Amino acid sequence: MTEAQAPKAGGKGRQQLTPRRRAREFVLQGLYQWQVSGCDEAAIEANLRESEGFEKADHEFFAGLLRGVLTQHEALQEQLQGCLDRPFGDLSPVEGCVLLAGAFELRNHPQTPYRVVINESIELAKSFGGTDGHKYVNGVLDKLAVRLRPTEVAAGRPPAKRGR
Repeated sequence: MTEAQAPKAGGKGRQQLTPRRRAREFVLQGLYQWQVSGCDEAAIEANLRESEGFEKADHEFFAGLLRGVLTQHEALQEQLQGCLDRPFGDLSPVEGCVLLAGAFELRNHPQTPYRVVINESIELAKSFGGTDGHKYVNGVLDKLAVRLRPTEVAAGRPPAKRGR
């Protein structure tokens, strides 16, 4: 993916985004920069804070999510690997970054319902990833949610139908 194709916060003509959605988009852009260029956290944050639209993002959420993923990326990859059908390194950079951010939120933000985390991740993958990348992200994070938040997931699912 060239720099012109790299994810840019604001997405494909998207309007009226919540401050948290904007923060997630900037985090995705920062994680992409980190993954493909190896830039450090300070350089990424400084660059993104100068980006158009950053003033409308939830700055505290952005910083916590970006720093958290960068700090915990190895542990997050290990957790995700159990839900993947291929090595993490074989994922597209965008889907890999979306999954890291989603896994971090599932693991560290229990106040955010798991369905919100998954839906936000799907929207990021739809906006910035490959054609069907959002379906893969959905499947992986669904599996991870069952592992990380079993009680919440079980409470949100309808009871199994009994055979007749």
